[in-house]
Amino acid sequence: MGFRRRQVVTAALTANALRPMPGFEVGIPSFLAGWLTGELAPHLLAVTAADAATHAGRRRRDPVGLALAGLNAAGLAFMIAQARRVRDQAEESLVEALGAEYVEQLDAAPTPADLALPWRKLVYPFRMRSAEVRVERNLSYNDHGRRGLLDVYLPAASPVEGAPVLLQVHGGGWTLGNKDQQGIPLMQHLAAKGWVCVAINYRLSPRDPFPAHVVDVKQAIAWIREHIADYGGDPDYIAITGGSAGGHLTALAALTADDKTWQPGFEDADTSVQCAVPHYGVYDFAGATGLKSAVRMRDSFLARRIMQASWEERPEVFEAASPILRITPDAPDFFVLHGSSDTLVQVDQARLFVARLREISRRSVVYAELPGAQHAFDVFPSIRSSHIVRAIDRYLHWHWNSYRRARSPA
Repeated sequence: MGFRRRQVVTAALTANALRPMPGFEVGIPSFLAGWLTGELAPHLLAVTAADAATHAGRRRRDPVGLALAGLNAAGLAFMIAQARRVRDQAEESLVEALGAEYVEQLDAAPTPADLALPWRKLVYPFRMRSAEVRVERNLSYNDHGRRGLLDVYLPAASPVEGAPVLLQVHGGGWTLGNKDQQGIPLMQHLAAKGWVCVAINYRLSPRDPFPAHVVDVKQAIAWIREHIADYGGDPDYIAITGGSAGGHLTALAALTADDKTWQPGFEDADTSVQCAVPHYGVYDFAGATGLKSAVRMRDSFLARRIMQASWEERPEVFEAASPILRITPDAPDFFVLHGSSDTLVQVDQARLFVARLREISRRSVVYAELPGAQHAFDVFPSIRSSHIVRAIDRYLHWHWNSYRRARSPA
């Protein structure tokens, strides 16, 4: 491929990342191209600069290609700057919802070193290993074979006792995905700091229609309550997180604690959680918000693949599966995150979900909307995801310490 052609391809990728192509039909390809371009912008900028420098040193130069390279570099630099601003934007969201004094509930105020980007990890973002963490793999939490397995992430240095617990629910459109593919940067970060993190598989469609997915999430919560003390975790404190379909299941499980209809065979188990951190989740299965994108997802995908029934046939099932319709005053604390450039799940779903939470719930609601972020912005280490991991770290430690202080004798 010639120099100009490479720059044309890069220009198309950069333009799509900056202003994604709208529309249901192009949402998936727009996401795939925009997600990788945005989160790997430093790498693409380095390649573009090296390519342009090599070409500029040749006797026969292509001025059009060089001009495109310059525009590409400017666009990629803008995306990098946008991602770096996430640190301040996330902190502003925490302060707005919790108050500036929330930092006083942390073990210690974050230092510049705590907030600095881990550049060594960012250079090789897909090599997600940590010597500070050990993993107990493939533990059974129900009788559904491979889909009923979970992994437990623990500090490698020393055993823990009474540690806070985070449950990670993977995404994948309720039809694919595995426990070792998502949430790794966050779980490694927290486990290294003394948390116990649990990542689960769950049954998938179309083999298993909804509500099999959320039943499994609730059964995993029940397993944690019963067994996590054996791994050093506090069974009374569970935070839950996940992205995309995992964000939907995170919010739904958090809002339907002890729903007996979704606890077959373990009706008496405590499936409540103390707080929820959904990422780019789907909050409206029923189209109750009136968003065209939600109705289109309901009729074109959810009905056929996940619910295996139409909205007209079983509206009550879609409504029961919609977190935005399950909010009560007793909802747990929430930290909701969504990218403004998400082409798979429109950001308006998150905005409306947060507005409804703030209207009804008695608990705190933090919302961080990330400008320029696509779907799945947190899957591997990047500038943006590193800042988000640290923001969630601060939020969860604030919540855990507040929880402990509320329970301890005066």
